[in-house]
Amino acid sequence: METAKEMQAKIVGKAAEDSDFRARLLSDPKGAIEQELGVTIPASLSIEVHEESGATAHLILPPDSKLSEGELQTVAGGFERHEGFYNINW
Repeated sequence: METAKEMQAKIVGKAAEDSDFRARLLSDPKGAIEQELGVTIPASLSIEVHEESGATAHLILPPDSKLSEGELQTVAGGFERHEGFYNINW
């Protein structure tokens, strides 16, 4: 099984090489990722893909520390922090 880091690298690499895949990833992230990795992403999980540009900076904040215990458990079980970014664990 691939790690979240490996899956993310595969998706980013494919998007860099394949403009059709990149367009699908931007318009339908779940569908594009599911098809490319052969995984099923839960309906309750939202995925947003942002395209970098020289005029836009993206800042990813960690989860709000004021979340309920249940919300904290959900977040802790669904994401891992890696090199300043939060990666989805599928």
